[in-house]
Amino acid sequence: MMVVEKIYPVQDLSTAGLEDFAAWQALFSPFTHIVLVANSDDANVARLCRDLPSSTLFVFFNKVYKVLAAPFDRPAMLVARSGSVGANIVYRREVKEVVGYFPGENFLGVMNLRAHAGEVFSSAEKFEGVPAGYLDLSSYFTDFYPGDHIPTSGFALALWLADSLPGKKILLDGFSARRSEKWKIFHLHDWTYEQVVLRLFIHSGRLIAPGAAEANHYAALLKRFPDLDPGAVALSGVDVLASRLEGANKEIDRLISITRLQRWLYGLSKSLKPRTRKQRLNAAKAKVG
Repeated sequence: MMVVEKIYPVQDLSTAGLEDFAAWQALFSPFTHIVLVANSDDANVARLCRDLPSSTLFVFFNKVYKVLAAPFDRPAMLVARSGSVGANIVYRREVKEVVGYFPGENFLGVMNLRAHAGEVFSSAEKFEGVPAGYLDLSSYFTDFYPGDHIPTSGFALALWLADSLPGKKILLDGFSARRSEKWKIFHLHDWTYEQVVLRLFIHSGRLIAPGAAEANHYAALLKRFPDLDPGAVALSGVDVLASRLEGANKEIDRLISITRLQRWLYGLSKSLKPRTRKQRLNAAKAKVG
């Protein structure tokens, strides 16, 4: 039987007031496993709760009510991503609703995360008594993330953890980047780039993705047929992807042509909608500036 090292009481751990990288590393270090739970239909929290030891920390992001059907009593932390007017759950007035899924003493608190220079932290009192700390990754990705996009919260934290806690078992749950009826895919993030980078980290062993994403089928192909050249396999893959993308682009062009009226009506309906709270806050911020 595997013996799991016991961590000291979770109630002694808190995100309150944390700001520098070293403090966050110290918070994460007692846990044997860190699970990042994506807001995705592919997330399977129940399975990981069964399979992983009590010394596991589960990290959730923003709207947890879309992945949790009941209060969560394992050690947990909530990442609240910032936008141009502060943390999303703050300006949407969702703090109580979201934090309500973590009622016990195993909840460490909130990490207010920013990963772009235009994002603004929310003050601690805006989290309505919930412990809150701040992780600023706004300059962490400037030298390698595509400049016309911004990193997703899960990607940003996954890479920072893999870089800052080498050897730690960091698991990705539901990081599929797939659109569904429940989840939107916002184009301000470069989903393709992120999936490529995450796969590289998974295949190198720096991140763990339970399930199919963990297997590199092309590496298995080369192992089965050692006479194949890795470069030729890569070029063949690029050739197939380019062909499929060209076919998809033709169908997209056709859809754009035949949905011109529907898109005009959609644009009109959006222009008639009242401004969102975020738009009003941004407008007020611009006036003050």
